[in-house]
Amino acid sequence: MYHGLRLAVVVPAYNEADRIAATLAGIPDYVDLVIVVDDASADATAERAGSSGRPNLHVLRHPHNRGVGAAISSGYRLALQRGCDVAVVMAGDGQMDPADLPALLRPIVDGDADYSKGNRFAHAEILHTMPRLRLLGNVVLSLLSRAASGYWQIFDSQCGYTAVTQRALRAIDLDRLYPRYGYPNDLLTRLSVAGLRVVDVPVRPIYGPGWRSGIGLKTAIYPVLFVVLRSLMWRQLQRLRRSIPPRLPGRPQAPDGERSQGDSSSSSAKSSAGSSRAPRI
Repeated sequence: MYHGLRLAVVVPAYNEADRIAATLAGIPDYVDLVIVVDDASADATAERAGSSGRPNLHVLRHPHNRGVGAAISSGYRLALQRGCDVAVVMAGDGQMDPADLPALLRPIVDGDADYSKGNRFAHAEILHTMPRLRLLGNVVLSLLSRAASGYWQIFDSQCGYTAVTQRALRAIDLDRLYPRYGYPNDLLTRLSVAGLRVVDVPVRPIYGPGWRSGIGLKTAIYPVLFVVLRSLMWRQLQRLRRSIPPRLPGRPQAPDGERSQGDSSSSSAKSSAGSSRAPRI
């Protein structure tokens, strides 16, 4: 428990056999449930996680690779089933600093946020640690995501270090979330449409000498641009639907003046008809 909240950490992992044990060892002891979601790794990720000795650990394994977004959604569902109040996402490659977890949880504990997300750009060291091409891509995608989601106060939309409340997870449709890269962008837009509060929290960027990334133009940049555009159109459509009042069933009513005149003439006609005709037998 953390300040009275039952806490789960979801760890999406794909081919992280060499790092998963160290990632799990760094998760604080106050976490009630650790969920590793192995997205059909070709290595021994699931086995290494299971033998890590981490308490309160549950390992899920997708039979087929479905994407990081789908892995996180699977972890969220299990966290909800287990009655967790908050679900945190920490990547299986050890790229999230456990020391930042209390700061990430603070807005939720204080009741100021439904979803808190890491912002690596709040640290000056990101200019020296994040690869230049990745830095540029994150800036561009973050600016586009601000427009798509309507959360103009946030940045670093691609940062996966996040915490979300049970209330927020139940307010969105997990089955409709984008399953691969672009998942954070889609989620932000759905949270916005649901009227939920999102805040940025500074977190430390971690890029070691052995760090690797599967993000490229074809695997991530193009799909994320598609998701951002789709999210923008979807959010605008939802706003449009809300602005149109529902139509009542039946025949449209005439304006008050016309309806009053029509009703009186109709009543007069019925009255005169009633006085001149004999009742039917």
